[in-house]
Amino acid sequence: VQLQASGGGLVQAGGSLRLSCAASVNIHNINVMGWYRQAPGKQRELVAQIINTVSTNYADSVKGRFTISRDSTKNTVYLQMASLKPEDTAVYYCHALFSGSYWGQGTLVTVSS
Repeated sequence: VQLQASGGGLVQAGGSLRLSCAASVNIHNINVMGWYRQAPGKQRELVAQIINTVSTNYADSVKGRFTISRDSTKNTVYLQMASLKPEDTAVYYCHALFSGSYWGQGTLVTVSS
């Protein structure tokens, strides 16, 4: 499974960005897909995930601001981020559980104050 993440960039606080993660396989078969992030000097942390195409899970710090979704026709998972804060600045990684654990390359999100 290959995961291609995109959509990062520089945005002002309060702004929005949408991250995309394109998978090389039919994501309908992937049990869990999600986004993690790693800020400088910090451990990688879960941001949001979709489980079995039905349920979603969010970190408390992003609830109400971020939305994870998937489009099976495009084999893509999205992370819509709104009301961004400087503390959201991090490298964001796409992740999938499908007969193993797979990571995409990171995409940098920088939120300026």
